[in-house]
Amino acid sequence: MMESRMDISQLFPEGFNAMLALEGAMRNSSIDKKLYKLIKIRASQINGCAYCINMHTREARAAGETEQRIYCLNAWGEAPFYTDQERAALALTESVTLLASTHVPDDVYATATAVFTKEEVAIITMAIVVINAWNRIVVTSRTLPD
Repeated sequence: MMESRMDISQLFPEGFNAMLALEGAMRNSSIDKKLYKLIKIRASQINGCAYCINMHTREARAAGETEQRIYCLNAWGEAPFYTDQERAALALTESVTLLASTHVPDDVYATATAVFTKEEVAIITMAIVVINAWNRIVVTSRTLPD
């Protein structure tokens, strides 16, 4: 059975509180809340973060997201259930999350800027960065899903 390694909120509260502030900035931003939840789920799937997948799928359901779209999210490219904006954001999510191997290709960025304003792309990029940071904290500390 896996055990939690540490509680970063207790060991480094200043850093943890800074992460909470970033999360608060994202929640208060103009990003579509359902899209933000899809970004969180998809990045968490890629990063293998069970705690975050568990949390964000529950949040998505509570916000009205369908089971079908949640279940097919890891195959969004082959599923007809996502809008052009969601597809662009999910492609960007995958590229930023897998940065070492993708380096965020020009075509992915161009697709995002074709359906979002530059400000929206900036906000989506920050959303991706924030969930990736949370995933790294949670996976490293082995925070277990409840």
